[in-house]
Amino acid sequence: MSRTGERTFGGSLLTRPLLLLTFAAFASLFGFQLLLSVVPLYAERAGGGSAGAGLATAAFMLSTVLTQTQMPRILSRFGYRASLAGGLLLLGPPAVLYGPSQSLPAILALTLLRGVGFGVVTVIFAALVVELAPPGRHGEALGLLGIALTLPTIFCNSLGLWLAGKEGYWPVFLLGAAAPALGLVSLPGLPRVDPAKEQEPAGFLSGLRRGPLLRILLLFSAVTLASGVVVTFLPLARPGTGPFSAAGALLAVGLASTAGRWWAGRFGDRRDPALLLAPGLALCAAGVAALPGPGPLLLAGALAFGAGFGLLQNATLMVVMQRVRRGERGLGSTLWNAAFDAGTGLGALCFGLVFSSLGFSGSFYLCAALVASALCLVCLDRRKTHS
Repeated sequence: MSRTGERTFGGSLLTRPLLLLTFAAFASLFGFQLLLSVVPLYAERAGGGSAGAGLATAAFMLSTVLTQTQMPRILSRFGYRASLAGGLLLLGPPAVLYGPSQSLPAILALTLLRGVGFGVVTVIFAALVVELAPPGRHGEALGLLGIALTLPTIFCNSLGLWLAGKEGYWPVFLLGAAAPALGLVSLPGLPRVDPAKEQEPAGFLSGLRRGPLLRILLLFSAVTLASGVVVTFLPLARPGTGPFSAAGALLAVGLASTAGRWWAGRFGDRRDPALLLAPGLALCAAGVAALPGPGPLLLAGALAFGAGFGLLQNATLMVVMQRVRRGERGLGSTLWNAAFDAGTGLGALCFGLVFSSLGFSGSFYLCAALVASALCLVCLDRRKTHS
């Protein structure tokens, strides 16, 4: 969409560079999602307890966010392709070292290292897909990328938990290490697109000071906080591999979020993506509140949370990209990804400290209330935007 509000469409969406980027995104997220719920479980059983499980997720997201704040400088120096190669190598191969790491400090150290790689690749995917998309089809391109990023959530969380329960942790660590490294085969086919140079490295903090961006980032962080709680603590509260276990619920979250993210991309190319913010938050809040319920209610809550999360992932990214200049797309991607991962890490860390005292139900009800409170930010944003 142009800044005057006109929309121009043109060009095939399924270009070779975009498909290669999508493959690299799928490979990296396959490895990430496979380990996302397994590493906290591994940390808990290594003697860390629920606090150790929360620390595992929080440590990963901490290094991810700190890396993302430096991405404008990294991209300016190394470019997209070299930075992506380094990110894939840091995200994947170190996972093989989890096996011999039997102590919580060693697990956290490896997790911090992998978080650096994740911080690099997530910023590059969101920024580069906009550069490679045909005019007027940014939303659909983001939807295509969203499928690559969320397809692994359909089965990888469940697969990782199932595989760890049936075969032990080693096969999970090996798969989690190999998948991101496989994404390296895409790099020679990606065009040499130079990142925009007009933004200074300090632009991350200046972006946070912009009210129109900060409101969207805060409301999205409320939802990613809930995501951190769900992926970290649902496997502890609902162990097993049946349909009414954490594995079944996470499968439902993945299915619904993939569908929601793709639909939101098509909607956002034709109408204002900000219209999806309130419905997405409502679905997420209702979904989290239903997760402590009996089996069928657990699955219904997982579907609702996944659908809302998918809507908000695409809608918030599109709104952020609309509110930055073309030369600031790297900044927009950095801010959005930082909000995603900071919320996930904070959710795991903070609720890890209170999970044992509040219990499963109390923790998830509190989390749902926090998500619902973000609706105030939607109202504020509408008033500020249309004033």
